[in-house]
Amino acid sequence: MHFIKGKVNELIKRFNTNDPFEIAERLNIMILFEDLGKALGYYSSYKRYQFIHINNRLDETYHRPVCCHELGHAVLHPNSNAPFLKSRTFYASEKIEVEANKFTVEMLLPDEYILSYKDTNLSLKEIAGIYGVPKELCHLKKF
Repeated sequence: MHFIKGKVNELIKRFNTNDPFEIAERLNIMILFEDLGKALGYYSSYKRYQFIHINNRLDETYHRPVCCHELGHAVLHPNSNAPFLKSRTFYASEKIEVEANKFTVEMLLPDEYILSYKDTNLSLKEIAGIYGVPKELCHLKKF
């Protein structure tokens, strides 16, 4: 899955940001906030149009990681309509879900963020929390 980190680094360099909302906008991916019940979000495509759907009932702290996860599907799996994230967990067993989770942690927690804390006693989970990365994804970070 090293290709995911490379793809993330390309996007961050190309757009000079790691903000998934800005990157999605610049890739012409439409972001829709809607009532999705218990689902966090999902990615879909129709013809040449791509959509990220985010549950409008989510706490705002979940918006970035959910958007990033779905952006991962849009970038890594553009022709697959990803299944709903069924609950407020980021654990996933299917390959495309794991890849989207890996994309999320690499996008929201670039290596330079971690390096800026090298002289502290903070754990990876604590650093991830500072940047809004769900603790369940920390084990996917390759540093």
